[in-house]
Amino acid sequence: MANILVVDDELGIRDLLWEILNDEGHTVEVAENAAQARVARHRERPDLVLLDIWMPDTDGVTLLKEWSTTGLLSMPVIMMSGHATIDTAVEATKIGALAFLEKPITLQKLLKAVEQGLAKGSQRKAPPVLGQPVELVTDMTAQAMPLSVSGAADLGPQAQQNFMLDKPLREARDEFEKAYFEYHLARESGSMTRVAEKTGLERTHLYRKLKQLGVDLTRSKRGAG
Repeated sequence: MANILVVDDELGIRDLLWEILNDEGHTVEVAENAAQARVARHRERPDLVLLDIWMPDTDGVTLLKEWSTTGLLSMPVIMMSGHATIDTAVEATKIGALAFLEKPITLQKLLKAVEQGLAKGSQRKAPPVLGQPVELVTDMTAQAMPLSVSGAADLGPQAQQNFMLDKPLREARDEFEKAYFEYHLARESGSMTRVAEKTGLERTHLYRKLKQLGVDLTRSKRGAG
């Protein structure tokens, strides 16, 4: 996964983005102003930066311009703001920002922007082989390799399972719900954010439900590794 720097003067925004991106498996560093962002940029060398525009000491566009003019804009930067104008967004894009996210940021837009930003960053870091044409693959599903299974390999929870109905309703229901959540956790590589989105549950409710059912969250994480 990637190292991501989140720069925002609002504690609630920093915490929320940290939780979501950390749950996606990324290493997340946070900064509440431009001064902290400069230090984190030098120390962590992030793969991607989420940068708020309006901050108390130095605004995000000024910091972006500073990184650009000093040769430090080596990573994709996604700007964020709830009050920026179209002109500001255009200016940031001209300086070198990859994208602009308007607050409040939806989960789908955030994850999509991060995915595209990291893909762009990977293209920057991977130099083409001399004498070979450069081919960019945007649809990773089309490049999936067939899975070869031998012996008693663990394929994880399957979409079709058998359940014994000759038991009390609560017990049968708990057994089904546990299998249901284990299946979706395996499909989403242990991502609580995506499972919550897929099943239509709030994250806090989902956590409590999985704990109540005795679902082993570490198993789905290991299966993703």
